[in-house]
Amino acid sequence: MTSLLDRLVGRNSASSAQAAKERLKTVLLHDRTDISPGLLQDIKDDLIRIVSQRIEIEPSHVQVRLTQEGREHRLVADIPLPAPSHRRRLS
Repeated sequence: MTSLLDRLVGRNSASSAQAAKERLKTVLLHDRTDISPGLLQDIKDDLIRIVSQRIEIEPSHVQVRLTQEGREHRLVADIPLPAPSHRRRLS
């Protein structure tokens, strides 16, 4: 009941505003780098395919995103690796 009351009186608006701000940043970043969400998904799929040829990974845990630090844009791939005893698949 308290959370409903908080939302009704606007106490939760900071979270909504922050979420909207993050969404806007993401849209602007995609626009500035000329990398659409579809292209980003294609890059992710290619990375999964290529890395999977050498290392056993869990595709559902792979994350690829665009970030901005100052004026620098980065394409960041986060690919969790298995324990060392399970890494070597192909030599």
